[in-house]
Amino acid sequence: MAISELQVGLIGAGGVVVVGIFAFNKWQERKHRKQMDALVSVEPLGNDSSGRASSDRLEPVIGGDAPVRAQPSAQDVRDASARRVSPMLPPDVDERADWGVRIEAIKPVVAGRLCQAATEQLDGIAKPLRWFGFSDSDNRWDAIDVHSAASYHWVCVALQLVDRRGAATDADVTRLAAGLQRLCDNFMAIPSLPAKGDALEQAAELDRLCAGVDIQIGVNVVARDHAFAGSKLRGLAEAAGLELLGDGCFHARNELGVTQFVLSNLEPVLFEADAMRTLTTQGVTLTLDVPRVADGVRVFERMMSFAQQLADGLNGAVVDDNRAPFGDKAVGLIRAQIDQYQGQMVEQGIAPGSSLALRLFS
Repeated sequence: MAISELQVGLIGAGGVVVVGIFAFNKWQERKHRKQMDALVSVEPLGNDSSGRASSDRLEPVIGGDAPVRAQPSAQDVRDASARRVSPMLPPDVDERADWGVRIEAIKPVVAGRLCQAATEQLDGIAKPLRWFGFSDSDNRWDAIDVHSAASYHWVCVALQLVDRRGAATDADVTRLAAGLQRLCDNFMAIPSLPAKGDALEQAAELDRLCAGVDIQIGVNVVARDHAFAGSKLRGLAEAAGLELLGDGCFHARNELGVTQFVLSNLEPVLFEADAMRTLTTQGVTLTLDVPRVADGVRVFERMMSFAQQLADGLNGAVVDDNRAPFGDKAVGLIRAQIDQYQGQMVEQGIAPGSSLALRLFS
């Protein structure tokens, strides 16, 4: 079929249009590449024009003279953290009992703001959480909370895996990990989440150990003929150095303020300072929490000595839970038991009465 001059002209015009579109696209691509080159042709992250370290990056505005501050990207966070040495976990974090997560950010974060935001993101986590911030100038970890005003590049949160309620579960750790990821997204930070499988297995083993040595020794002092008067009871307790605290019990504490044993009412009424004058009771109980005290045998002997002082001063008798009198044989058996259980704790690297023991048995 013959092609007319009109058809030839249309074909030629179409070719020109196609070539024009292709050329326009190439021009746009080249223009865009030049703009991107201008964006990255600034000083490298971490240095300004004078060579001083800087955590901010300046980017020029296309078509303008004044540079603007760019928001750090996730890659910026990774690049900046690569130039900093990752600190070890805080010394107060025990990998047997804690799941420690380090958090790193390109710009220092205010500890109080981070902890406050964490209370919202991590609400509902049953196990205790502790927070630390790494001081670059002092090369140490500081305990932080919602009131902390200092800023840190590195933060660590430690989930306690074991307490008297048992060991943490996979669901507990998974919930924490998800909450931390949301928290870090808000602060342009990256959490370094350790493997949870081994931690949970160790926690379960530690929980079994703790259950095997978790004992409390109780001694009762009961009235013989007349109920004990609260005012006289308080006088004897305070003379022996015990202090009435907000939990309604008298506490015998060491020089560091750590409770050694407690004196509570045998009846279901708490001791209150204002009510001691009119209070009467048929008996009191002295309790020693074995894992939470150092040198448990010595503390037990002090408790028994005080129990006898109460019995003599109040005309009472020292008895066990079955109201049977405490004899020398029973006292000897309890001494041996305390020594045995605290020895097992020491063998496992958990000193009775230590900060770790106080956390595990809480």
